[in-house]
Amino acid sequence: MSKRILIHTDGAAKGNPGPAGIGCIACAEDGTVLFEHCRYIGETTNNVAEYKALIDGLTRALEEGASEVRVASDSELMVRQLHGIYRVKQPHLRKLFDEVTRLSRRFDHFEIAHIPREENREADALANRAIRQHNPARQNS
Repeated sequence: MSKRILIHTDGAAKGNPGPAGIGCIACAEDGTVLFEHCRYIGETTNNVAEYKALIDGLTRALEEGASEVRVASDSELMVRQLHGIYRVKQPHLRKLFDEVTRLSRRFDHFEIAHIPREENREADALANRAIRQHNPARQNS
């Protein structure tokens, strides 16, 4: 029996580049939350943070035994790069793109879709929580 999950991912950078965090939340088909994850990733750009959030989400999905994964992200750039619409020009993003590609091939089915920011609030909150927890002075960010 296949295990299907939906993962919402988000990366945030305050300053771009600046202090950055990632967040992801995964749900089973019935809506049950399987995992929530957030992590501070240091000083980087929002695009790097978006990719790292996806990498962490896919890694956790594999640990959960998922065989089919749908990803929802508000990063238009990342989604279009993964669909082959945009080229990956920056070498540092190419490494992350390659890692996502490698991970995605481990699933029987993988798809990623762009969603409006308003539909990604939970993952966004997790990414921002990671930044705040690392630097409590940013409580109002």
